[in-house]
Amino acid sequence: MNILSVESSCDETAVAIVQDGRKVLTDCIASQVALHREYGGVVPEIASRKHIEAIYGLADQALAETQLTREDIDAIAVTYAPGLIGAVLVGVNFAKAAALALNKPLIPVHHIRGHIAANYLAYPELEPPFLCLVVSGGHTMIVEIQDYTKMRILGTTLDDAAGECFDKVARVLGMPYPGGAALDRVAKEGDETRYNLPRSKPGANPYDMSFSGLKTAALNLIHHAEQVGEEVDIPGLCASFSAAVSDTLVPRVVRAIEETGLRKIAVAGGVAANSRIRRDILAAAERLGAEVYMPPLSLCGDNGAMIGAQAYYEYLAGNVADMSLNAYATKSILGEKL
Repeated sequence: MNILSVESSCDETAVAIVQDGRKVLTDCIASQVALHREYGGVVPEIASRKHIEAIYGLADQALAETQLTREDIDAIAVTYAPGLIGAVLVGVNFAKAAALALNKPLIPVHHIRGHIAANYLAYPELEPPFLCLVVSGGHTMIVEIQDYTKMRILGTTLDDAAGECFDKVARVLGMPYPGGAALDRVAKEGDETRYNLPRSKPGANPYDMSFSGLKTAALNLIHHAEQVGEEVDIPGLCASFSAAVSDTLVPRVVRAIEETGLRKIAVAGGVAANSRIRRDILAAAERLGAEVYMPPLSLCGDNGAMIGAQAYYEYLAGNVADMSLNAYATKSILGEKL
């Protein structure tokens, strides 16, 4: 089954063609990073306009690269939630038009489900059930993947997402957008014990986590140093901050492995590219005898292939849409509107 899949939830316009949920025939991406770097972050209106400019050409490019015709496409998939609403609407409207014109099924895909499915592309042998640590710019959660379309959230952030905190601290330090990647590079040169930063403690739900206090502590440290004329050890702060985020995430993953009895853990989302988190997850899993699945860096960020991968299983489960499909800025990975 050849699925043409569209992703436009933030600042990457992507159109891919994925076969049977596991094989990427092509994954065409138009990045807006250089454009938004001037502003230090994504400007929603600009992102939406650039999606409009790029999306049709990317679809033609995907067909050309695979030497497929429009008749060879069996279904159209699209990210319908969550994301920047204007950006998501561009992809949804394009997908609806394509599905209507080609008389093909329209498959709506939750963006975070897509990130989880990126692991199916990297690891054809991976099948549910397994655990997944989702860490992205807007989401941080531990999910039990019971089946391809049946999931249970064990815990989530109660405030800020880990990725948002990385980006905010990096921006205040004057690092270029995307800040999380820049911070990770600098952290490799620093001493993680240089600054004592807080870690959130388990509450009523031991899997829930919080990052707002950590972010505030780091920003206060930077601002205080500026006010009193002290120099911040930037590599040390980046390393200390990365360690604090990882120390919040990894123990909860360990607990989930021990309490569920599942011995397969996947990592998904843009922050899955963070070297400290990847290292600590691997070390913890080795101690527990668990298998770890981490997509390559090319599949950690937003891409169309991950949407096509999850779309195949959504289609098999009967999750198709009609022309009334709408876009949502927020929506639970379980499907309920927030």
